Amino acid sequence: MNDHPTPVPEEVDVAVVGAGFAGLYALHLMRQQGRSCHVFEAAGDVGGTWYWNRYPGARCDVESVDYCYSFSEEIHREWAWSERFATQPEILRYAEFVADRLDLRRDISFGAQVSSVEWDEGSSTWTLATRDGRGTRARFVVAAVGLLSASNTPAIPGLDRFAGRVLHTGHWPHEGVDFSGRRVAVVGTGSSGVQVIPEIAAAAARTTVFQRTANFVMPARNRPLTAREVFHAQGDREFIRQQAEVSVAGYYTAGTGRSALEDTPEQRAAELGRRWEIGGTEFVGTYADVATSREANAIVSEFVRERIRETVRDPQVAARLEPHDHPISSKRPTVGTGYYETFNRETVELVDVRAEPIVEITEHGVRTATGEYPADDLVMATGYDAMTGR
Repeated sequence: MNDHPTPVPEEVDVAVVGAGFAGLYALHLMRQQGRSCHVFEAAGDVGGTWYWNRYPGARCDVESVDYCYSFSEEIHREWAWSERFATQPEILRYAEFVADRLDLRRDISFGAQVSSVEWDEGSSTWTLATRDGRGTRARFVVAAVGLLSASNTPAIPGLDRFAGRVLHTGHWPHEGVDFSGRRVAVVGTGSSGVQVIPEIAAAAARTTVFQRTANFVMPARNRPLTAREVFHAQGDREFIRQQAEVSVAGYYTAGTGRSALEDTPEQRAAELGRRWEIGGTEFVGTYADVATSREANAIVSEFVRERIRETVRDPQVAARLEPHDHPISSKRPTVGTGYYETFNRETVELVDVRAEPIVEITEHGVRTATGEYPADDLVMATGYDAMTGR
Protein backbone atom coordinates (compact mmCIF):
# COMPACT_ATOMS: atom_id res chain seq x y z
CA MET A 1 0.00 0.00 0.00
CA ASN A 2 1.29 3.46 -0.88
CA ASP A 3 2.11 5.37 2.32
CA HIS A 4 1.72 8.65 0.46
CA PRO A 5 -1.70 8.62 -1.23
CA THR A 6 -1.89 10.19 -4.66
CA PRO A 7 -3.69 13.55 -4.44
CA VAL A 8 -7.17 13.42 -5.93
CA PRO A 9 -8.13 16.41 -8.12
CA GLU A 10 -11.42 18.08 -7.29
CA GLU A 11 -12.65 17.65 -10.85
CA VAL A 12 -11.59 15.63 -13.89
CA ASP A 13 -12.92 14.86 -17.31
CA VAL A 14 -12.93 11.11 -16.65
CA ALA A 15 -12.94 9.07 -13.44
CA VAL A 16 -12.00 5.40 -13.82
CA VAL A 17 -12.87 2.69 -11.28
CA GLY A 18 -10.29 -0.10 -11.31
CA ALA A 19 -6.58 -0.31 -12.17
CA GLY A 20 -6.54 -3.68 -13.87
CA PHE A 21 -5.73 -4.13 -17.55
CA ALA A 22 -8.78 -2.15 -18.71
CA GLY A 23 -8.31 0.67 -16.20
CA LEU A 24 -4.63 1.14 -17.02
CA TYR A 25 -5.38 1.36 -20.72
CA ALA A 26 -8.30 3.73 -20.12
CA LEU A 27 -5.99 6.11 -18.24
CA HIS A 28 -3.35 5.93 -20.97
CA LEU A 29 -5.97 6.54 -23.69
CA MET A 30 -7.51 9.51 -21.88
CA ARG A 31 -4.07 11.09 -21.56
CA GLN A 32 -3.50 10.58 -25.28
CA GLN A 33 -6.77 12.35 -25.99
CA GLY A 34 -5.78 15.27 -23.79
CA ARG A 35 -8.40 14.56 -21.12
CA SER A 36 -7.78 14.84 -17.39
CA CYS A 37 -8.30 11.45 -15.73
CA HIS A 38 -8.01 9.84 -12.32
CA VAL A 39 -8.23 6.15 -11.38
CA PHE A 40 -9.59 4.74 -8.11
CA GLU A 41 -8.36 1.27 -7.13
CA ALA A 42 -9.38 -0.69 -4.02
CA ALA A 43 -6.21 -2.80 -4.04
CA GLY A 44 -2.75 -1.71 -2.97
CA ASP A 45 -1.35 -1.68 -6.49
CA VAL A 46 -2.22 -2.24 -10.14
CA GLY A 47 -3.14 -5.59 -11.67
CA GLY A 48 -6.85 -6.06 -11.02
CA THR A 49 -7.76 -9.72 -10.67
CA TRP A 50 -4.07 -10.64 -10.91
CA TYR A 51 -3.39 -8.61 -7.77
CA TRP A 52 -5.86 -10.71 -5.77
CA ASN A 53 -5.53 -14.16 -7.41
CA ARG A 54 -2.40 -15.49 -5.72
CA TYR A 55 -3.44 -19.08 -5.05
CA PRO A 56 -0.92 -21.84 -5.83
CA GLY A 57 -0.96 -22.70 -9.53
CA ALA A 58 -2.68 -19.49 -10.65
CA ARG A 59 -1.86 -18.76 -14.25
CA CYS A 60 -3.57 -17.49 -17.39
CA ASP A 61 -5.23 -20.04 -19.66
CA VAL A 62 -4.56 -17.85 -22.71
CA GLU A 63 -1.02 -18.08 -24.06
CA SER A 64 1.12 -15.24 -22.73
CA VAL A 65 2.09 -13.88 -26.16
CA ASP A 66 -1.64 -13.24 -26.73
CA TYR A 67 -2.45 -12.04 -23.21
CA CYS A 68 -0.89 -8.61 -23.45
CA TYR A 69 -1.47 -5.09 -24.72
CA SER A 70 -1.20 -4.42 -28.44
CA PHE A 71 -1.29 -0.60 -28.51
CA SER A 72 2.42 0.00 -27.91
CA GLU A 73 5.27 -1.22 -30.09
CA GLU A 74 7.78 -0.23 -27.39
CA ILE A 75 6.06 -2.18 -24.60
CA HIS A 76 5.70 -5.19 -26.87
CA ARG A 77 9.42 -5.21 -27.68
CA GLU A 78 10.65 -4.41 -24.18
CA TRP A 79 8.72 -7.18 -22.40
CA ALA A 80 9.55 -10.86 -22.87
CA TRP A 81 7.31 -13.58 -21.40
CA SER A 82 9.15 -16.49 -19.83
CA GLU A 83 6.50 -19.24 -20.13
CA ARG A 84 3.86 -20.37 -22.58
CA PHE A 85 1.12 -19.81 -19.99
CA ALA A 86 2.24 -17.06 -17.64
CA THR A 87 1.87 -17.42 -13.89
CA GLN A 88 0.08 -14.89 -11.71
CA PRO A 89 3.33 -13.34 -10.41
CA GLU A 90 4.60 -12.78 -13.95
CA ILE A 91 1.31 -11.28 -15.16
CA LEU A 92 1.30 -8.97 -12.15
CA ARG A 93 4.88 -7.93 -12.94
CA TYR A 94 3.75 -7.17 -16.49
CA ALA A 95 0.95 -4.89 -15.25
CA GLU A 96 3.43 -3.16 -12.93
CA PHE A 97 5.89 -2.81 -15.81
CA VAL A 98 3.25 -1.14 -18.00
CA ALA A 99 2.22 1.20 -15.17
CA ASP A 100 5.85 2.23 -14.66
CA ARG A 101 6.68 2.44 -18.35
CA LEU A 102 3.76 4.84 -18.97
CA ASP A 103 4.09 6.64 -15.61
CA LEU A 104 0.46 5.82 -14.72
CA ARG A 105 0.63 5.61 -10.94
CA ARG A 106 0.71 9.40 -10.47
CA ASP A 107 -2.95 9.45 -11.51
CA ILE A 108 -4.08 6.40 -9.51
CA SER A 109 -5.38 6.35 -5.94
CA PHE A 110 -4.77 2.97 -4.30
CA GLY A 111 -6.67 1.63 -1.32
CA ALA A 112 -9.58 3.67 -2.62
CA GLN A 113 -12.73 1.55 -2.67
CA VAL A 114 -15.52 3.44 -4.40
CA SER A 115 -18.63 3.59 -2.24
CA SER A 116 -20.91 5.82 -4.32
CA VAL A 117 -21.27 7.39 -7.75
CA GLU A 118 -24.04 9.99 -8.02
CA TRP A 119 -25.28 11.95 -11.02
CA ASP A 120 -26.04 15.67 -10.75
CA GLU A 121 -28.49 16.74 -13.44
CA GLY A 122 -27.84 20.44 -12.97
CA SER A 123 -24.09 20.33 -13.61
CA SER A 124 -24.14 17.19 -15.79
CA THR A 125 -21.38 15.67 -13.70
CA TRP A 126 -20.82 12.59 -11.57
CA THR A 127 -19.69 12.79 -7.95
CA LEU A 128 -17.57 9.81 -7.02
CA ALA A 129 -16.72 9.05 -3.38
CA THR A 130 -14.59 6.37 -1.69
CA ARG A 131 -15.05 4.71 1.69
CA ASP A 132 -12.14 6.67 3.17
CA GLY A 133 -13.50 10.04 2.14
CA ARG A 134 -11.67 10.68 -1.11
CA GLY A 135 -13.52 11.61 -4.26
CA THR A 136 -13.90 13.81 -7.31
CA ARG A 137 -16.37 15.20 -9.82
CA ALA A 138 -16.21 13.96 -13.38
CA ARG A 139 -17.98 14.44 -16.68
CA PHE A 140 -17.62 10.73 -17.40
CA VAL A 141 -17.14 7.62 -15.26
CA VAL A 142 -15.60 4.44 -16.67
CA ALA A 143 -16.31 1.28 -14.66
CA ALA A 144 -13.19 -0.78 -15.40
CA VAL A 145 -13.83 -3.36 -12.68
CA GLY A 146 -13.94 -6.24 -15.15
CA LEU A 147 -15.85 -9.51 -14.99
CA LEU A 148 -13.73 -11.07 -12.28
CA SER A 149 -13.71 -8.73 -9.30
CA ALA A 150 -16.61 -9.70 -6.99
CA SER A 151 -15.67 -13.06 -5.47
CA ASN A 152 -18.47 -15.58 -5.04
CA THR A 153 -18.80 -17.50 -1.79
CA PRO A 154 -21.79 -19.86 -1.68
CA ALA A 155 -24.11 -19.36 1.28
CA ILE A 156 -23.42 -22.74 2.84
CA PRO A 157 -24.90 -23.04 6.36
CA GLY A 158 -22.32 -23.12 9.14
CA LEU A 159 -19.48 -21.52 7.19
CA ASP A 160 -18.96 -18.96 9.96
CA ARG A 161 -18.39 -21.61 12.62
CA PHE A 162 -15.63 -23.53 10.83
CA ALA A 163 -12.67 -23.69 13.22
CA GLY A 164 -9.94 -23.83 10.58
CA ARG A 165 -8.78 -21.45 7.88
CA VAL A 166 -11.34 -20.42 5.25
CA LEU A 167 -9.61 -19.32 2.04
CA HIS A 168 -10.97 -18.05 -1.28
CA THR A 169 -8.96 -18.37 -4.47
CA GLY A 170 -10.05 -14.86 -5.51
CA HIS A 171 -8.66 -13.25 -2.34
CA TRP A 172 -5.63 -15.34 -1.45
CA PRO A 173 -3.28 -14.28 1.38
CA HIS A 174 -0.30 -12.42 -0.06
CA GLU A 175 2.08 -14.22 2.28
CA GLY A 176 1.04 -17.62 0.90
CA VAL A 177 -0.38 -20.65 2.71
CA ASP A 178 1.41 -23.78 3.92
CA PHE A 179 -0.77 -26.91 3.61
CA SER A 180 1.87 -29.37 4.81
CA GLY A 181 0.31 -32.09 6.96
CA ARG A 182 -3.15 -30.49 6.69
CA ARG A 183 -6.50 -31.96 5.72
CA VAL A 184 -7.92 -29.65 3.05
CA ALA A 185 -11.45 -29.49 1.66
CA VAL A 186 -11.73 -27.76 -1.73
CA VAL A 187 -15.13 -26.62 -2.96
CA GLY A 188 -15.27 -26.00 -6.71
CA THR A 189 -13.74 -27.47 -9.85
CA GLY A 190 -13.89 -24.55 -12.28
CA SER A 191 -10.84 -22.74 -13.64
CA SER A 192 -9.34 -21.84 -10.26
CA GLY A 193 -10.15 -25.26 -8.78
CA VAL A 194 -8.52 -27.05 -11.71
CA GLN A 195 -5.34 -25.06 -11.11
CA VAL A 196 -5.19 -25.08 -7.31
CA ILE A 197 -6.25 -28.68 -6.56
CA PRO A 198 -3.04 -30.36 -7.89
CA GLU A 199 -0.90 -27.86 -5.97
CA ILE A 200 -2.76 -28.40 -2.70
CA ALA A 201 -2.82 -32.17 -3.13
CA ALA A 202 0.95 -32.23 -3.60
CA ALA A 203 1.43 -30.63 -0.17
CA ALA A 204 -1.53 -31.64 1.99
CA ALA A 205 -1.90 -34.79 4.05
CA ARG A 206 -5.38 -35.28 2.60
CA THR A 207 -7.42 -33.38 0.02
CA THR A 208 -11.18 -33.74 -0.40
CA VAL A 209 -12.59 -32.19 -3.57
CA PHE A 210 -16.28 -31.26 -3.70
CA GLN A 211 -17.40 -31.17 -7.32
CA ARG A 212 -20.77 -29.90 -8.52
CA THR A 213 -20.07 -29.91 -12.27
CA ALA A 214 -17.46 -32.02 -14.00
CA ASN A 215 -15.54 -29.90 -16.51
CA PHE A 216 -13.65 -30.60 -19.69
CA VAL A 217 -10.02 -29.96 -18.74
CA MET A 218 -7.42 -29.64 -21.47
CA PRO A 219 -3.74 -30.20 -20.62
CA ALA A 220 -1.72 -26.97 -20.57
CA ARG A 221 1.58 -28.55 -21.65
CA ASN A 222 3.16 -25.47 -20.17
CA ARG A 223 6.88 -24.90 -20.67
CA PRO A 224 9.44 -22.11 -20.81
CA LEU A 225 9.49 -20.12 -24.05
CA THR A 226 12.65 -20.34 -26.10
CA ALA A 227 14.59 -17.23 -27.09
CA ARG A 228 13.54 -17.90 -30.69
CA GLU A 229 9.84 -17.98 -29.74
CA VAL A 230 10.16 -14.74 -27.78
CA PHE A 231 11.94 -13.11 -30.72
CA HIS A 232 9.22 -14.14 -33.16
CA ALA A 233 6.43 -13.07 -30.81
CA GLN A 234 7.97 -9.64 -30.42
CA GLY A 235 8.45 -9.31 -34.17
CA ASP A 236 5.00 -10.63 -35.18
CA ARG A 237 2.96 -8.20 -33.08
CA GLU A 238 0.92 -6.90 -36.01
CA PHE A 239 0.09 -10.41 -37.24
CA ILE A 240 -0.96 -11.47 -33.74
CA ARG A 241 -3.15 -8.38 -33.36
CA GLN A 242 -4.83 -8.87 -36.74
CA GLN A 243 -5.58 -12.52 -36.00
CA ALA A 244 -7.03 -11.63 -32.61
CA GLU A 245 -9.39 -9.08 -34.19
CA VAL A 246 -10.96 -11.67 -36.50
CA SER A 247 -10.95 -14.59 -34.07
CA VAL A 248 -14.06 -15.75 -32.24
CA ALA A 249 -11.90 -16.38 -29.17
CA GLY A 250 -10.20 -12.98 -29.26
CA TYR A 251 -6.77 -14.50 -29.80
CA TYR A 252 -5.03 -16.39 -32.57
CA THR A 253 -6.08 -20.02 -32.99
CA ALA A 254 -4.97 -22.42 -35.69
CA GLY A 255 -7.77 -24.90 -36.32
CA THR A 256 -8.11 -27.19 -39.31
CA GLY A 257 -10.94 -25.11 -40.79
CA ARG A 258 -12.77 -28.37 -41.53
CA SER A 259 -15.87 -30.00 -40.15
CA ALA A 260 -15.21 -32.93 -37.85
CA LEU A 261 -17.60 -34.90 -40.04
CA GLU A 262 -15.35 -34.52 -43.08
CA ASP A 263 -12.61 -36.68 -41.54
CA THR A 264 -12.72 -40.41 -41.05
CA PRO A 265 -12.67 -41.74 -37.47
CA GLU A 266 -8.99 -42.56 -37.90
CA GLN A 267 -8.20 -39.07 -39.18
CA ARG A 268 -10.12 -37.45 -36.34
CA ALA A 269 -8.35 -39.56 -33.73
CA ALA A 270 -4.97 -38.58 -35.17
CA GLU A 271 -5.81 -34.87 -35.48
CA LEU A 272 -7.38 -34.57 -32.04
CA GLY A 273 -4.55 -36.61 -30.53
CA ARG A 274 -1.97 -34.28 -32.03
CA ARG A 275 -3.80 -31.19 -30.72
CA TRP A 276 -4.22 -32.79 -27.28
CA GLU A 277 -0.46 -33.27 -27.07
CA ILE A 278 0.09 -29.63 -28.05
CA GLY A 279 -2.26 -28.61 -25.23
CA GLY A 280 -4.17 -25.46 -24.38
CA THR A 281 -7.73 -24.30 -25.03
CA GLU A 282 -6.96 -24.20 -28.75
CA PHE A 283 -7.81 -27.91 -28.72
CA VAL A 284 -11.55 -27.14 -28.78
CA GLY A 285 -11.09 -25.20 -32.02
CA THR A 286 -9.54 -28.13 -33.87
CA TYR A 287 -12.67 -28.43 -35.99
CA ALA A 288 -14.69 -25.47 -37.23
CA ASP A 289 -18.12 -26.84 -36.30
CA VAL A 290 -17.64 -27.86 -32.65
CA ALA A 291 -19.91 -24.99 -31.58
CA THR A 292 -22.49 -25.43 -34.35
CA SER A 293 -22.88 -29.18 -34.87
CA ARG A 294 -24.12 -31.47 -32.10
CA GLU A 295 -22.56 -34.44 -33.84
CA ALA A 296 -19.17 -32.76 -34.20
CA ASN A 297 -19.29 -31.58 -30.60
CA ALA A 298 -20.16 -35.07 -29.38
CA ILE A 299 -17.10 -36.46 -31.19
CA VAL A 300 -14.72 -34.00 -29.54
CA SER A 301 -16.43 -34.33 -26.14
CA GLU A 302 -16.09 -38.10 -26.21
CA PHE A 303 -12.42 -37.81 -27.14
CA VAL A 304 -11.81 -35.91 -23.89
CA ARG A 305 -13.85 -38.39 -21.86
CA GLU A 306 -11.69 -41.19 -23.31
CA ARG A 307 -8.57 -39.35 -22.12
CA ILE A 308 -10.07 -39.08 -18.62
CA ARG A 309 -10.77 -42.83 -18.53
CA GLU A 310 -7.20 -43.51 -19.72
CA THR A 311 -5.69 -41.28 -17.04
CA VAL A 312 -7.75 -41.94 -13.90
CA ARG A 313 -7.16 -45.47 -12.62
CA ASP A 314 -10.33 -45.84 -10.54
CA PRO A 315 -13.24 -46.29 -13.00
CA GLN A 316 -15.77 -44.88 -10.51
CA VAL A 317 -13.73 -41.72 -9.96
CA ALA A 318 -13.15 -41.37 -13.70
CA ALA A 319 -16.89 -41.63 -14.30
CA ARG A 320 -17.54 -38.81 -11.84
CA LEU A 321 -14.95 -36.65 -13.60
CA GLU A 322 -16.49 -37.18 -17.04
CA PRO A 323 -18.71 -34.26 -18.14
CA HIS A 324 -22.03 -35.40 -19.55
CA ASP A 325 -24.37 -32.52 -18.75
CA HIS A 326 -23.03 -29.93 -21.21
CA PRO A 327 -21.28 -29.89 -24.60
CA ILE A 328 -17.60 -29.08 -24.68
CA SER A 329 -16.95 -25.33 -24.97
CA SER A 330 -20.49 -24.42 -23.87
CA LYS A 331 -18.87 -23.57 -20.52
CA ARG A 332 -15.53 -21.86 -20.24
CA PRO A 333 -12.83 -24.35 -21.30
CA THR A 334 -10.37 -25.04 -18.52
CA VAL A 335 -6.66 -25.77 -18.79
CA GLY A 336 -4.80 -27.72 -16.15
CA THR A 337 -1.50 -29.34 -15.29
CA GLY A 338 -1.78 -32.81 -13.80
CA TYR A 339 -5.43 -32.29 -12.89
CA TYR A 340 -6.81 -35.72 -13.75
CA GLU A 341 -3.60 -37.39 -12.57
CA THR A 342 -4.14 -35.84 -9.13
CA PHE A 343 -7.14 -38.10 -8.53
CA ASN A 344 -4.84 -41.12 -8.69
CA ARG A 345 -3.28 -40.03 -5.39
CA GLU A 346 -4.37 -42.13 -2.41
CA THR A 347 -4.65 -38.92 -0.39
CA VAL A 348 -7.23 -37.34 -2.73
CA GLU A 349 -10.98 -38.00 -2.56
CA LEU A 350 -13.63 -36.74 -4.99
CA VAL A 351 -17.16 -36.02 -3.75
CA ASP A 352 -19.95 -35.51 -6.29
CA VAL A 353 -22.24 -32.98 -4.59
CA ARG A 354 -25.03 -33.56 -7.10
CA ALA A 355 -25.34 -37.11 -5.78
CA GLU A 356 -24.20 -36.21 -2.27
CA PRO A 357 -25.20 -32.57 -1.55
CA ILE A 358 -23.36 -30.44 1.00
CA VAL A 359 -25.67 -29.91 3.98
CA GLU A 360 -23.51 -27.67 6.15
CA ILE A 361 -20.04 -26.71 7.24
CA THR A 362 -19.33 -28.00 10.72
CA GLU A 363 -16.68 -26.84 13.14
CA HIS A 364 -14.29 -29.51 11.90
CA GLY A 365 -15.29 -30.29 8.33
CA VAL A 366 -17.94 -30.56 5.65
CA ARG A 367 -21.13 -32.55 6.21
CA THR A 368 -22.96 -33.94 3.20
CA ALA A 369 -26.20 -35.88 2.92
CA THR A 370 -24.30 -39.10 3.64
CA GLY A 371 -21.58 -38.18 6.09
CA GLU A 372 -18.94 -35.73 7.35
CA TYR A 373 -15.52 -35.12 5.80
CA PRO A 374 -12.97 -33.78 8.30
CA ALA A 375 -10.89 -30.76 7.31
CA ASP A 376 -8.37 -28.38 8.85
CA ASP A 377 -8.64 -25.89 5.99
CA LEU A 378 -11.49 -24.98 3.66
CA VAL A 379 -10.65 -23.60 0.21
CA MET A 380 -13.49 -21.98 -1.71
CA ALA A 381 -12.51 -22.29 -5.38
CA THR A 382 -15.88 -20.87 -6.31
CA GLY A 383 -14.83 -18.04 -8.58
CA TYR A 384 -16.60 -14.76 -9.11
CA ASP A 385 -20.07 -13.32 -9.41
CA ALA A 386 -19.32 -12.75 -13.07
CA MET A 387 -21.53 -11.20 -15.75
CA THR A 388 -24.56 -10.76 -13.48
CA GLY A 389 -24.34 -6.97 -13.08
CA ARG A 390 -24.28 -7.21 -9.30
